[in-house]
Amino acid sequence: MMQEEFNTLLEKHHLKKTGPRLSVLSVLRSRDMATSQPELEEILGKEIDRVTLYRVLSTFEEKGIIHKVLDLKGTANYAICSAKCNEHEHHDEHVHFNCTDCNHIYCLDGHVHLPEISVPKGFKSTSVNLSVYGVCSKCNKKAE
Repeated sequence: MMQEEFNTLLEKHHLKKTGPRLSVLSVLRSRDMATSQPELEEILGKEIDRVTLYRVLSTFEEKGIIHKVLDLKGTANYAICSAKCNEHEHHDEHVHFNCTDCNHIYCLDGHVHLPEISVPKGFKSTSVNLSVYGVCSKCNKKAE
């Protein structure tokens, strides 16, 4: 089923269905947290070289397939965008939870309501990024 979903997603964004693209989508969809390029390199092993992975991530971000969020160390992490995103607009206005223990980032889609943000006259908001810092449930369980 996932393969069909990924094929449809790539077709929607006019991208060829290549092994590296399908592999990256598979890894990102399977994880409950945002994933950095170094983590992707480790997970995918020699299946995809670093340059190809960089190009896949750049293309996916440009097309609105994934979004990037920085962790506490400034490392870019990636997660699948909502179905409403495209290359002209991102609609991933949700809270990102940064765990200060394990450094993982979780997208809290639908779990936390964002307040309405209004900007001054003459300004145009194109995206909203709200980060919460603390200890995730996995790290809390370890501490108990």
